[in-house]
Amino acid sequence: MARVKAFRGLRPPKEIASLLASRPYDVLNSKEAREEAKDNKYSLLRITKAEIDLPEGVDEHSQEVYDKVVENFNMFKKNGWLVKDEKPKLYIYAQTMDGRTQYGIVGCTHIEDYFNNKIKKHELTRKDKEDDRMIHVNITNANCEPVFFAYPQNKEIDAIVNDIITKEEPIYDFIAKEDGFGHKFWVINDEAKIKRIEDIFNNDIPNLYVADGHHRTAAAARVGLERKNANPNHTGEEEYNYFMAVIFPDNQLKIIDYNRVVKDLNNLTNEEFLEKLKPYFVIENMGKEIFRPEKLHQFSMYLDGNWYKLSAKEGTYNDNDPIGVLDVTILSNLVLDQILDIKDLRTSKRIDFVGGIRGLGELQKRVDSKEMKVAFALYPVSMKQLIAIADSGNIMPPKTTWFEPKLRSGLVIHELE
Repeated sequence: MARVKAFRGLRPPKEIASLLASRPYDVLNSKEAREEAKDNKYSLLRITKAEIDLPEGVDEHSQEVYDKVVENFNMFKKNGWLVKDEKPKLYIYAQTMDGRTQYGIVGCTHIEDYFNNKIKKHELTRKDKEDDRMIHVNITNANCEPVFFAYPQNKEIDAIVNDIITKEEPIYDFIAKEDGFGHKFWVINDEAKIKRIEDIFNNDIPNLYVADGHHRTAAAARVGLERKNANPNHTGEEEYNYFMAVIFPDNQLKIIDYNRVVKDLNNLTNEEFLEKLKPYFVIENMGKEIFRPEKLHQFSMYLDGNWYKLSAKEGTYNDNDPIGVLDVTILSNLVLDQILDIKDLRTSKRIDFVGGIRGLGELQKRVDSKEMKVAFALYPVSMKQLIAIADSGNIMPPKTTWFEPKLRSGLVIHELE
C-alpha cells in the first residue's frame, strides 16, 4: 500500500496567502515570473524562481541564483510570512475551474513507494530537470512545491472530507487573479480524522498515481535516497524520507487536451500531405470555423486556413493495448513519424506542444502567423487510460496529459528536518 502521513506544514498567515501563493515554477519562464511577481514582495516565485530578484539575463541555474533562493527563503521565515504548524497535520486543498471542484488531501508520501512502484508513473523524466529540482530541495531543505497525485476514489475519505468542508470555514479562500480559478484550503485539526485518513491510505489504497510533477517527484525521491545513503543511522522514519503531495480522488480529475503544431510538411505540398493521410484517416473539410474532436480516434487538423476532421480508420489503432489505443500514439506513429519524419518528440525542433487551456484558437493563430505549417488537436486522454498505462508499466508518449487547474505553490511547504 502507499503511505501517506501528516507533517508540520510551513504556511503563510491568512492575510497574505493569496499574495504568496504562486503558479508552479515550470509553467512560467523567467520573464513571465518577473512580471507576475512585480510589486508583490510576498510571491513565492521569489523562492521558486529567485532569478527574478537579480538582473535580467542571469543564468537561472547559476550559484548566484541558488544563493538568492536560500536568502529569500530564510527571509520569508524570519519575516513571519511562512510559519510552521506546531503539530503534524493533514490538509484539504480544493480547486474550482469552470464550475467543477476537486478536493485533494495534502500529506507526505514515502520515497520507498516511488522506488518500489507503489507511486506509479506514466511519463519519462529528463535527468537535467531532475538535477535542477534536486538542488532546490537540497538548498532549501524543503519541498516548496507539492506534486499532483491521484488515488482510486475511496468513499470513507470522501465522507471525511465532506464533513470537514461543510462544517468548517477554509483557512484560505481566494480567486487567483491570473486565471480566475478558485482555491480553498482547510487544516485538519482533528487527530482522529488525521489518523483515519492515514490508515485508509496505508491499508486500503494500493497505489498512488503521478498526475502532474514527474520531475519534482523524481527529484524529491532522489534527495531522500541520497540522504538515506549518507546516514549510517538511517531508520526510514526521518523527515527526508517523505515528500509533499496533493492527492486527489481519480473520479474528480479531468485531463484536458494537449495539442501539436508542426513547422513544415517534410517537403510535401498541402495536396501531397492530404493524399498521404488518406490510407489512415477519413478526411472531411470542416471549413473556416474551429472544429474540436468529439470522441476518441477523431482528430482536428488546421492547414492552410481550413479545419479538417480526421477519423482514424479501423486497423490503425489497438483498443486492447493501453498504448495502442491512445490518439497520441496514432498521430505520432502514422503522421509525425511516417509522413513528417519527426522521430523524437522530445528533441525535435520542428514540433511544439500547446496545452488545451490555451484553446484551439491558439493553434490557428500559430499557423496563420506562418510560424507553423499545420496543427493537430486531440481528444483528451481519460483518467482510466492514464491508470491503465501506469498499472501496465508502460510510458505514455511525450506531452500526452495536461491537468488544469495547476496547483498553487506556497499554501503549505514541507521541511525535510
